[in-house]
Amino acid sequence: MTGPIRDLIWESYEHPPKDRRLTSGAIYVLLVVVVLILGLNWPIMATGVAAIKPVWMGVFRLGGAALAVVMIAVLRGRIVVPPRRDLPIVASIAIFRLGAVTLLVFTALQMIPAGRSSVVAWTTPLWTVPLASIFLGDRMTARRWLGLNLGMIGVVVLFEPWALDWTNSEVVTGHVLLIVAAITNASTSVHVRGHRWSITPLDALPWQLSVATVIVLTLALTVEGPPLIDWTPTLVGIVAYQGILASGIALWAQIVILRNIDPVSANLTMMGVPAVGVASSALLLGEQITAGLGTGLILVTIGVGLNLIGDPRPSHLAPDGGQ
Repeated sequence: MTGPIRDLIWESYEHPPKDRRLTSGAIYVLLVVVVLILGLNWPIMATGVAAIKPVWMGVFRLGGAALAVVMIAVLRGRIVVPPRRDLPIVASIAIFRLGAVTLLVFTALQMIPAGRSSVVAWTTPLWTVPLASIFLGDRMTARRWLGLNLGMIGVVVLFEPWALDWTNSEVVTGHVLLIVAAITNASTSVHVRGHRWSITPLDALPWQLSVATVIVLTLALTVEGPPLIDWTPTLVGIVAYQGILASGIALWAQIVILRNIDPVSANLTMMGVPAVGVASSALLLGEQITAGLGTGLILVTIGVGLNLIGDPRPSHLAPDGGQ
C-alpha cells in the first residue's frame, strides 16, 4: 500500500510491521465498524438461539470464525506458531473472552430481551476502570471521569432496574450471567493491553479461535449431544454473521484497538454497542424503546463523545502489528 491512503492508516511506514502503529483516525474507524457489527449482532444472536441451543450456537460461531481466519492465514502464507511468551494471552482470549463470554451471552439471551441484554453485557467499562488502575496503573483525566459517569448513568437508565421483575428467577439469572460476561471481558481487555506481544493479533487469532472451538465443541457434545437443527437460509446467514463478522473481524479489530489505546478509552467507546443493540432490536425484533431507553441512549452517546474528544494518546502504547 502506497501514497496518501497508507499515510492515513500508519503513523510510520519505515519501521518493520511489528513496530508500526495505526493512526488515531484508523483506530476510530475500526471502533465505529466494531460498534456497528456487535450492536447489530444482538437481535441476530437472539434470533439464532431461538433455533439453536446456546452451546451449539457457540460452536458454530467460533468454528466459523476459526475456519475463516485460518483460510486467510493460509492465503497470506503466514501461519505463525505463537512463542512461549504469547501462550498466556492466547489461552486467556480463547478460554475467557471467546469461550466463556460466548456461552454466557447465548444462555442469557434465552432469558432476557436482546436490547436489554446488550446494555447489561456492555457494562464492561465499569469493571475495566478499577482493573486497569490496579494492574496497569492507568490514571483517569477529568474529562474521562465525566464521560465514564455519564455513560454509566446512561447504562443504568437503559437498564431500568426499577421496571424489572426481580421475583422471576430467569430474569435474575440472565442478568447475573451477563454481568459475569462483562467482568470477564474487562479482565481480558486489561490483559491484552498489558501484554507485550511477539506476534501480531491476526497471527494469534487462528490459534485463539481454534482452541476456543475445541473447548466449546467438547462441552457441546458432552452436555447437549449431537445437534438437531432445521437449517434454513436465514439460519445459515445468522451463523455466517456470527463466525465471520461478530467473532472473526470484530475480535481482531478489538485486539488491535486495545493494543493502540488504553482499555478504559477503548471500552468507554465500545459503550456505543448497547445503543446500537437497543435500536436494532427495536427495528428488527419490535422491542419497545421506552422514554428511559431513549434517555439512556442519549447519555451513552454523550459519554462516548466526551471520551473520544478527550482521549490523549498515551506514549507507552504497545506497537501495533499492522493487521
